[in-house]
Amino acid sequence: MRVRITVVTVLSFGGRLMAQSPDVPASENWNLYYQATSIGQTHGTFNAPYTGPLSLQDYREDDASLTTTLFFDARLARNLQFVFDPEIAGGKGFSGVNGLANPSNGELPRVATATPKPYIARLYLTYDFGFGAEKEHVESDDNQLAGDRPMVRYTITAGRFSLTDFFDNNAYTHDPRSQFMTWAVMYNGAWDYPADTRGYTWGWVHELHTRNWSWRYASAAEPNVANGGRFDRRLLVDLGTVFEGERRYTLGKHAGTIRLLQYFNHTHSGSYADAIRLGEQTGTTPNVDAVKHYGTLKYGTGVNLEQEVTHDAGFFVRLGWNDGKTQDFAFTAIDRLASGGVSVKGTKWKRKDDVAATSFTASGISGVHAVYLAQGGLDFLIGDGRLNYTPEYVWESYYSARLFPGFFATFDLQHDNNLAFNHDRGPVWIESLRLHMEFGLRPRSAK
Repeated sequence: MRVRITVVTVLSFGGRLMAQSPDVPASENWNLYYQATSIGQTHGTFNAPYTGPLSLQDYREDDASLTTTLFFDARLARNLQFVFDPEIAGGKGFSGVNGLANPSNGELPRVATATPKPYIARLYLTYDFGFGAEKEHVESDDNQLAGDRPMVRYTITAGRFSLTDFFDNNAYTHDPRSQFMTWAVMYNGAWDYPADTRGYTWGWVHELHTRNWSWRYASAAEPNVANGGRFDRRLLVDLGTVFEGERRYTLGKHAGTIRLLQYFNHTHSGSYADAIRLGEQTGTTPNVDAVKHYGTLKYGTGVNLEQEVTHDAGFFVRLGWNDGKTQDFAFTAIDRLASGGVSVKGTKWKRKDDVAATSFTASGISGVHAVYLAQGGLDFLIGDGRLNYTPEYVWESYYSARLFPGFFATFDLQHDNNLAFNHDRGPVWIESLRLHMEFGLRPRSAK
Protein backbone atom coordinates (compact mmCIF):
# COMPACT_ATOMS: atom_id res chain seq x y z
CA MET A 1 0.00 0.00 0.00
CA ARG A 2 1.41 3.34 -1.05
CA VAL A 3 0.95 6.46 1.10
CA ARG A 4 0.29 9.84 -0.47
CA ILE A 5 -0.11 13.27 1.06
CA THR A 6 -3.34 15.24 1.00
CA VAL A 7 -3.43 18.97 1.64
CA VAL A 8 -6.58 19.73 3.62
CA THR A 9 -8.08 23.16 4.10
CA VAL A 10 -10.29 23.51 7.12
CA LEU A 11 -13.33 25.47 8.19
CA SER A 12 -13.92 26.72 11.70
CA PHE A 13 -17.17 27.08 13.62
CA GLY A 14 -17.73 26.57 17.30
CA GLY A 15 -14.00 26.26 17.90
CA ARG A 16 -13.61 22.99 15.94
CA LEU A 17 -11.75 22.40 12.69
CA MET A 18 -13.60 20.35 10.07
CA ALA A 19 -11.88 18.69 7.13
CA GLN A 20 -13.04 19.73 3.65
CA SER A 21 -11.45 17.04 1.50
CA PRO A 22 -13.53 14.29 -0.16
CA ASP A 23 -10.58 11.86 -0.20
CA VAL A 24 -9.31 11.49 3.35
CA PRO A 25 -8.85 8.35 5.44
CA ALA A 26 -11.16 7.30 8.26
CA SER A 27 -8.08 6.59 10.33
CA GLU A 28 -4.61 8.11 10.30
CA ASN A 29 -1.29 7.46 11.98
CA TRP A 30 -0.09 11.06 11.77
CA ASN A 31 -1.19 14.51 10.71
CA LEU A 32 0.31 17.95 10.52
CA TYR A 33 -1.69 21.17 10.84
CA TYR A 34 -0.53 24.76 10.63
CA GLN A 35 -2.00 28.08 11.70
CA ALA A 36 -0.94 31.71 11.53
CA THR A 37 -2.87 34.54 13.18
CA SER A 38 -2.23 38.27 13.22
CA ILE A 39 -4.36 40.73 15.20
CA GLY A 40 -4.14 44.49 14.87
CA GLN A 41 -5.83 46.62 17.54
CA THR A 42 -6.40 50.28 18.29
CA HIS A 43 -8.04 52.31 21.05
CA GLY A 44 -8.52 56.03 21.42
CA THR A 45 -8.62 58.45 24.32
CA PHE A 46 -10.98 58.03 27.26
CA ASN A 47 -11.82 59.58 30.61
CA ALA A 48 -8.89 59.13 33.02
CA PRO A 49 -8.52 61.72 35.81
CA TYR A 50 -5.48 59.82 37.13
CA THR A 51 -3.16 57.07 35.90
CA GLY A 52 -1.16 54.55 37.90
CA PRO A 53 1.84 52.29 37.21
CA LEU A 54 -0.32 49.51 35.70
CA SER A 55 -3.06 51.58 34.06
CA LEU A 56 -4.21 51.54 30.47
CA GLN A 57 -2.81 54.71 28.92
CA ASP A 58 -5.43 57.31 27.98
CA TYR A 59 -3.96 58.15 24.59
CA ARG A 60 -4.31 56.38 21.27
CA GLU A 61 -2.44 53.10 20.99
CA ASP A 62 -2.03 50.92 17.90
CA ASP A 63 -0.59 47.46 18.49
CA ALA A 64 -0.38 44.08 16.80
CA SER A 65 0.33 40.44 17.58
CA LEU A 66 1.43 37.44 15.54
CA THR A 67 1.43 33.72 16.27
CA THR A 68 2.31 30.82 14.01
CA THR A 69 2.06 27.18 15.09
CA LEU A 70 2.78 23.70 13.76
CA PHE A 71 0.60 20.93 15.21
CA PHE A 72 2.21 17.50 14.79
CA ASP A 73 0.45 14.36 16.03
CA ALA A 74 1.69 10.77 15.55
CA ARG A 75 0.34 7.39 16.63
CA LEU A 76 3.19 5.51 18.31
CA ALA A 77 1.08 2.48 19.23
CA ARG A 78 -2.57 1.45 19.04
CA ASN A 79 -3.72 3.73 21.87
CA LEU A 80 -0.64 5.94 22.29
CA GLN A 81 -0.25 9.36 20.64
CA PHE A 82 2.63 11.81 20.60
CA VAL A 83 2.00 15.58 20.20
CA PHE A 84 4.63 18.19 19.38
CA ASP A 85 3.70 21.85 18.69
CA PRO A 86 6.50 24.36 18.03
CA GLU A 87 5.24 27.94 18.04
CA ILE A 88 6.46 31.46 17.32
CA ALA A 89 4.73 34.41 18.96
CA GLY A 90 5.37 38.11 19.26
CA GLY A 91 3.68 41.45 19.42
CA LYS A 92 2.98 44.33 21.71
CA GLY A 93 -0.13 44.73 23.84
CA PHE A 94 -1.79 47.95 24.94
CA SER A 95 0.24 49.61 27.73
CA GLY A 96 2.42 46.55 28.16
CA VAL A 97 -0.68 44.31 28.46
CA ASN A 98 -1.71 46.27 31.58
CA GLY A 99 -4.75 48.23 32.72
CA LEU A 100 -7.68 45.92 31.91
CA ALA A 101 -9.06 43.19 34.16
CA ASN A 102 -10.38 41.52 31.01
CA PRO A 103 -7.59 42.13 28.44
CA SER A 104 -8.52 42.54 24.82
CA ASN A 105 -6.28 40.13 22.88
CA GLY A 106 -6.17 36.45 23.82
CA GLU A 107 -3.37 35.85 21.34
CA LEU A 108 -1.06 38.05 23.42
CA PRO A 109 -0.96 36.48 26.91
CA ARG A 110 0.98 38.76 29.23
CA VAL A 111 3.96 39.12 26.87
CA ALA A 112 4.88 42.70 26.00
CA THR A 113 7.83 41.97 23.70
CA ALA A 114 7.38 42.88 20.04
CA THR A 115 10.07 40.51 18.72
CA PRO A 116 8.66 37.11 17.65
CA LYS A 117 10.33 34.28 19.55
CA PRO A 118 10.19 30.50 19.02
CA TYR A 119 9.35 28.08 21.82
CA ILE A 120 7.70 24.71 22.43
CA ALA A 121 3.99 25.15 23.07
CA ARG A 122 3.11 21.46 23.54
CA LEU A 123 5.10 18.26 23.97
CA TYR A 124 3.13 15.39 25.47
CA LEU A 125 2.03 11.75 25.29
CA THR A 126 -1.57 10.54 25.52
CA TYR A 127 -2.61 6.94 26.21
CA ASP A 128 -6.13 5.45 26.19
CA PHE A 129 -7.15 2.51 28.38
CA GLY A 130 -10.31 1.17 26.72
CA PHE A 131 -13.22 -0.66 28.34
CA GLY A 132 -15.73 -2.65 26.30
CA ALA A 133 -16.08 -3.09 22.54
CA GLU A 134 -18.02 0.09 21.75
CA LYS A 135 -16.12 2.72 19.75
CA GLU A 136 -16.64 6.36 18.78
CA HIS A 137 -15.17 7.97 15.67
CA VAL A 138 -12.92 11.01 16.07
CA GLU A 139 -12.31 13.39 13.16
CA SER A 140 -8.90 14.71 12.18
CA ASP A 141 -7.99 17.96 13.89
CA ASP A 142 -4.99 19.79 15.26
CA ASN A 143 -3.50 17.54 17.98
CA GLN A 144 -6.11 14.89 17.17
CA LEU A 145 -5.84 11.87 14.86
CA ALA A 146 -8.79 10.58 12.87
CA GLY A 147 -9.87 7.12 13.94
CA ASP A 148 -11.88 5.09 16.41
CA ARG A 149 -11.38 5.46 20.15
CA PRO A 150 -13.00 3.37 22.90
CA MET A 151 -16.35 4.91 23.86
CA VAL A 152 -15.57 4.18 27.51
CA ARG A 153 -11.95 5.02 28.21
CA TYR A 154 -9.53 6.22 30.83
CA THR A 155 -6.95 8.55 29.31
CA ILE A 156 -3.66 9.80 30.76
CA THR A 157 -1.83 12.74 29.21
CA ALA A 158 1.59 13.86 30.45
CA GLY A 159 4.00 16.55 29.31
CA ARG A 160 3.82 20.22 28.33
CA PHE A 161 0.47 21.72 27.36
CA SER A 162 -2.08 24.34 28.31
CA LEU A 163 -4.70 23.27 30.84
CA THR A 164 -7.25 25.03 28.65
CA ASP A 165 -6.58 22.33 26.02
CA PHE A 166 -8.54 19.94 28.25
CA PHE A 167 -10.67 22.05 30.64
CA ASP A 168 -13.33 24.77 30.32
CA ASN A 169 -13.98 23.99 26.66
CA ASN A 170 -16.94 25.62 24.90
CA ALA A 171 -18.11 25.23 21.31
CA TYR A 172 -18.82 28.96 20.92
CA THR A 173 -15.98 30.60 22.82
CA HIS A 174 -12.65 28.89 23.40
CA ASP A 175 -10.30 29.98 20.61
CA PRO A 176 -9.13 33.61 20.25
CA ARG A 177 -7.87 32.75 16.76
CA SER A 178 -11.37 32.25 15.41
CA GLN A 179 -13.87 33.29 18.12
CA PHE A 180 -14.04 35.90 20.92
CA MET A 181 -10.71 37.49 21.80
CA THR A 182 -11.04 38.90 25.33
CA TRP A 183 -9.42 36.77 28.03
CA ALA A 184 -12.43 36.37 30.32
CA VAL A 185 -14.66 35.35 27.40
CA MET A 186 -12.38 32.83 25.71
CA TYR A 187 -11.86 31.12 29.13
CA ASN A 188 -13.32 31.52 32.61
CA GLY A 189 -11.60 34.68 33.87
CA ALA A 190 -12.00 33.68 37.53
CA TRP A 191 -9.97 30.50 36.96
CA ASP A 192 -6.35 31.35 37.74
CA TYR A 193 -5.05 28.37 35.80
CA PRO A 194 -1.35 27.40 36.22
CA ALA A 195 0.74 28.70 33.31
CA ASP A 196 3.88 30.55 32.35
CA THR A 197 3.74 33.90 30.54
CA ARG A 198 2.89 32.08 27.29
CA GLY A 199 -0.03 30.20 28.83
CA TYR A 200 1.57 26.73 29.05
CA THR A 201 2.68 24.44 31.88
CA TRP A 202 4.03 20.95 32.64
CA GLY A 203 1.85 18.31 34.26
CA TRP A 204 -0.56 15.47 33.68
CA VAL A 205 -4.26 15.09 32.97
CA HIS A 206 -6.53 12.14 33.76
CA GLU A 207 -9.90 11.72 32.03
CA LEU A 208 -12.67 9.11 32.37
CA HIS A 209 -14.91 9.37 29.32
CA THR A 210 -18.29 7.69 28.68
CA ARG A 211 -21.05 8.30 26.13
CA ASN A 212 -22.63 11.22 28.00
CA TRP A 213 -20.24 12.00 30.84
CA SER A 214 -16.60 12.95 31.31
CA TRP A 215 -14.60 13.49 34.51
CA ARG A 216 -11.18 15.14 34.45
CA TYR A 217 -8.40 15.76 36.93
CA ALA A 218 -5.05 17.50 36.39
CA SER A 219 -2.08 18.65 38.41
CA ALA A 220 0.37 21.10 36.90
CA ALA A 221 3.37 23.25 37.74
CA GLU A 222 2.88 26.83 38.90
CA PRO A 223 5.19 29.73 37.95
CA ASN A 224 7.70 30.67 40.64
CA VAL A 225 6.50 34.30 40.64
CA ALA A 226 3.28 35.95 39.48
CA ASN A 227 3.26 36.16 35.68
CA GLY A 228 6.58 34.32 35.66
CA GLY A 229 8.30 32.52 32.82
CA ARG A 230 9.96 29.88 35.04
CA PHE A 231 8.26 27.19 37.08
CA ASP A 232 8.36 26.51 40.81
CA ARG A 233 10.21 23.25 41.43
CA ARG A 234 8.72 22.75 44.92
CA LEU A 235 6.05 20.44 43.47
CA LEU A 236 5.20 18.93 46.86
CA VAL A 237 4.40 22.43 48.17
CA ASP A 238 3.37 24.59 45.21
CA LEU A 239 1.15 22.96 42.60
CA GLY A 240 -2.10 23.64 40.78
CA THR A 241 -4.90 21.06 40.70
CA VAL A 242 -8.18 21.19 38.82
CA PHE A 243 -11.26 18.96 38.58
CA GLU A 244 -14.06 19.06 36.02
CA GLY A 245 -17.26 17.12 35.45
CA GLU A 246 -18.96 17.33 32.06
CA ARG A 247 -22.50 16.24 31.06
CA ARG A 248 -23.53 16.10 27.39
CA TYR A 249 -27.24 16.02 26.48
CA THR A 250 -29.80 16.96 23.84
CA LEU A 251 -32.81 19.25 24.07
CA GLY A 252 -35.22 18.90 21.16
CA LYS A 253 -32.48 17.23 19.08
CA HIS A 254 -30.10 20.11 19.79
CA ALA A 255 -26.83 19.32 21.57
CA GLY A 256 -25.86 20.92 24.84
CA THR A 257 -23.11 20.53 27.42
CA ILE A 258 -22.70 21.71 30.99
CA ARG A 259 -19.39 21.63 32.86
CA LEU A 260 -18.55 22.21 36.52
CA LEU A 261 -14.94 23.13 37.34
CA GLN A 262 -13.19 23.30 40.72
CA TYR A 263 -9.58 24.31 41.27
CA PHE A 264 -7.06 24.53 44.11
CA ASN A 265 -3.75 26.34 43.60
CA HIS A 266 -0.81 26.34 46.00
CA THR A 267 1.74 29.02 45.10
CA HIS A 268 4.54 31.15 46.54
CA SER A 269 2.25 34.15 46.94
CA GLY A 270 0.71 36.51 49.48
CA SER A 271 -2.68 37.57 50.78
CA TYR A 272 -4.21 41.00 50.32
CA ALA A 273 -5.14 41.25 54.01
CA ASP A 274 -1.52 40.62 55.08
CA ALA A 275 -0.29 43.22 52.59
CA ILE A 276 -2.76 45.82 53.89
CA ARG A 277 -1.81 45.08 57.50
CA LEU A 278 1.91 45.41 56.79
CA GLY A 279 1.34 48.66 54.93
CA GLU A 280 -0.55 50.12 57.88
CA GLN A 281 2.18 49.04 60.30
CA THR A 282 5.00 50.51 58.21
CA GLY A 283 3.16 53.50 56.76
CA THR A 284 3.81 52.32 53.20
CA THR A 285 1.74 51.35 50.19
CA PRO A 286 0.59 47.73 50.52
CA ASN A 287 2.62 45.27 48.46
CA VAL A 288 1.38 41.70 48.20
CA ASP A 289 4.82 40.53 47.03
CA ALA A 290 6.23 41.53 50.44
CA VAL A 291 4.10 38.99 52.32
CA LYS A 292 4.59 35.87 50.19
CA HIS A 293 4.55 32.37 51.70
CA TYR A 294 5.12 28.99 50.12
CA GLY A 295 2.02 26.86 49.74
CA THR A 296 -0.49 29.74 49.84
CA LEU A 297 -3.90 28.37 48.84
CA LYS A 298 -6.21 29.92 46.24
CA TYR A 299 -9.40 28.10 45.23
CA GLY A 300 -12.40 28.68 43.03
CA THR A 301 -15.16 27.20 40.92
CA GLY A 302 -16.79 27.73 37.55
CA VAL A 303 -19.88 26.74 35.57
CA ASN A 304 -19.79 26.50 31.78
CA LEU A 305 -22.88 25.96 29.57
CA GLU A 306 -23.20 25.69 25.80
CA GLN A 307 -26.49 25.07 24.02
CA GLU A 308 -27.31 24.71 20.35
CA VAL A 309 -30.61 26.41 19.47
CA THR A 310 -30.69 25.68 15.73
CA HIS A 311 -28.22 23.99 13.43
CA ASP A 312 -26.66 27.41 12.79
CA ALA A 313 -26.98 29.17 16.15
CA GLY A 314 -26.25 28.65 19.81
CA PHE A 315 -25.49 30.42 23.06
CA PHE A 316 -23.10 30.08 25.98
CA VAL A 317 -22.93 31.09 29.66
CA ARG A 318 -19.99 31.07 32.04
CA LEU A 319 -20.01 31.83 35.77
CA GLY A 320 -16.87 31.99 37.90
CA TRP A 321 -15.85 32.63 41.50
CA ASN A 322 -12.66 32.39 43.53
CA ASP A 323 -11.86 33.20 47.16
CA GLY A 324 -10.46 36.64 46.28
CA LYS A 325 -8.19 36.65 49.31
CA THR A 326 -4.87 35.67 47.79
CA GLN A 327 -2.63 37.07 45.09
CA ASP A 328 -3.65 36.62 41.46
CA PHE A 329 -0.84 34.64 39.92
CA ALA A 330 -1.10 33.41 36.35
CA PHE A 331 -4.19 34.50 34.39
CA THR A 332 -6.34 37.51 35.34
CA ALA A 333 -7.18 39.75 38.31
CA ILE A 334 -10.84 38.65 38.31
CA ASP A 335 -12.52 37.11 41.37
CA ARG A 336 -16.15 37.09 40.16
CA LEU A 337 -17.38 36.47 36.61
CA ALA A 338 -20.63 36.31 34.65
CA SER A 339 -20.38 36.01 30.88
CA GLY A 340 -22.80 35.05 28.12
CA GLY A 341 -23.20 35.34 24.39
CA VAL A 342 -24.74 34.16 21.12
CA SER A 343 -23.05 32.80 17.99
CA VAL A 344 -24.70 32.48 14.55
CA LYS A 345 -23.43 30.96 11.31
CA GLY A 346 -24.07 32.86 8.08
CA THR A 347 -26.18 30.21 6.37
CA LYS A 348 -29.29 32.43 6.13
CA TRP A 349 -27.38 35.11 4.21
CA LYS A 350 -25.67 32.46 2.05
CA ARG A 351 -22.32 32.70 3.86
CA LYS A 352 -22.38 29.33 5.64
CA ASP A 353 -18.75 29.56 6.73
CA ASP A 354 -19.07 33.04 8.26
CA VAL A 355 -19.87 33.61 11.93
CA ALA A 356 -21.45 36.58 13.71
CA ALA A 357 -21.34 36.64 17.51
CA THR A 358 -21.83 38.94 20.47
CA SER A 359 -21.14 38.63 24.20
CA PHE A 360 -21.37 40.56 27.47
CA THR A 361 -19.09 40.00 30.46
CA ALA A 362 -19.30 41.42 33.98
CA SER A 363 -16.31 40.83 36.25
CA GLY A 364 -15.57 41.88 39.82
CA ILE A 365 -13.28 41.39 42.81
CA SER A 366 -13.63 40.66 46.52
CA GLY A 367 -13.90 43.36 49.19
CA VAL A 368 -10.36 42.92 50.53
CA HIS A 369 -9.00 42.88 46.99
CA ALA A 370 -10.75 46.21 46.30
CA VAL A 371 -9.33 47.75 49.50
CA TYR A 372 -5.83 46.66 48.50
CA LEU A 373 -6.13 48.38 45.11
CA ALA A 374 -7.79 51.46 46.62
CA GLN A 375 -4.78 51.93 48.92
CA GLY A 376 -2.44 51.98 45.94
CA GLY A 377 -1.47 48.31 45.78
CA LEU A 378 -0.43 46.80 42.45
CA ASP A 379 -1.90 43.51 41.33
CA PHE A 380 -1.70 41.18 38.39
CA LEU A 381 -1.60 43.58 35.39
CA ILE A 382 -3.73 46.27 37.08
CA GLY A 383 -3.13 49.14 39.50
CA ASP A 384 -4.29 52.73 39.05
CA GLY A 385 -2.84 54.00 42.34
CA ARG A 386 -6.35 54.36 43.75
CA LEU A 387 -9.78 52.84 43.11
CA ASN A 388 -13.43 53.87 42.93
CA TYR A 389 -14.66 50.29 42.81
CA THR A 390 -17.35 48.99 40.50
CA PRO A 391 -17.49 45.88 38.30
CA GLU A 392 -15.81 46.00 34.91
CA TYR A 393 -18.18 45.49 31.95
CA VAL A 394 -17.07 44.39 28.49
CA TRP A 395 -19.27 44.02 25.44
CA GLU A 396 -17.58 42.24 22.53
CA SER A 397 -18.95 41.48 19.06
CA TYR A 398 -17.26 40.09 15.97
CA TYR A 399 -17.92 39.03 12.40
CA SER A 400 -15.67 36.34 10.93
CA ALA A 401 -15.68 35.95 7.13
CA ARG A 402 -14.08 33.14 5.17
CA LEU A 403 -12.42 34.91 2.25
CA PHE A 404 -11.30 31.67 0.62
CA PRO A 405 -10.58 28.13 1.86
CA GLY A 406 -8.31 28.23 4.89
CA PHE A 407 -8.21 32.03 5.19
CA PHE A 408 -10.44 34.15 7.45
CA ALA A 409 -10.76 37.83 8.26
CA THR A 410 -12.53 39.06 11.40
CA PHE A 411 -13.63 42.48 12.55
CA ASP A 412 -13.97 42.66 16.34
CA LEU A 413 -15.37 45.53 18.41
CA GLN A 414 -15.10 45.83 22.19
CA HIS A 415 -16.61 48.39 24.56
CA ASP A 416 -14.94 48.40 28.01
CA ASN A 417 -16.45 50.28 30.94
CA ASN A 418 -14.97 50.81 34.43
CA LEU A 419 -11.47 49.82 33.40
CA ALA A 420 -9.74 47.58 35.96
CA PHE A 421 -12.82 47.86 38.23
CA ASN A 422 -12.40 51.64 38.43
CA HIS A 423 -15.51 53.78 37.87
CA ASP A 424 -13.25 56.80 37.36
CA ARG A 425 -11.68 55.39 34.19
CA GLY A 426 -13.29 54.75 30.80
CA PRO A 427 -15.23 53.79 28.85
CA VAL A 428 -13.03 52.95 25.89
CA TRP A 429 -13.71 51.44 22.47
CA ILE A 430 -11.26 48.85 21.11
CA GLU A 431 -11.29 47.94 17.42
CA SER A 432 -9.51 44.85 16.09
CA LEU A 433 -8.81 43.25 12.74
CA ARG A 434 -7.81 39.59 12.80
CA LEU A 435 -6.35 37.63 9.89
CA HIS A 436 -6.19 33.86 10.32
CA MET A 437 -4.83 31.12 8.05
CA GLU A 438 -5.01 27.37 8.64
CA PHE A 439 -4.39 24.20 6.67
CA GLY A 440 -3.37 20.61 7.22
CA LEU A 441 -1.29 17.82 5.72
CA ARG A 442 -2.68 14.33 6.10
CA PRO A 443 -1.75 10.90 4.67
CA ARG A 444 -4.18 9.17 2.36
CA SER A 445 -3.93 5.65 1.05
CA ALA A 446 -3.76 5.11 -2.70
CA LYS A 447 -6.55 3.03 -4.19
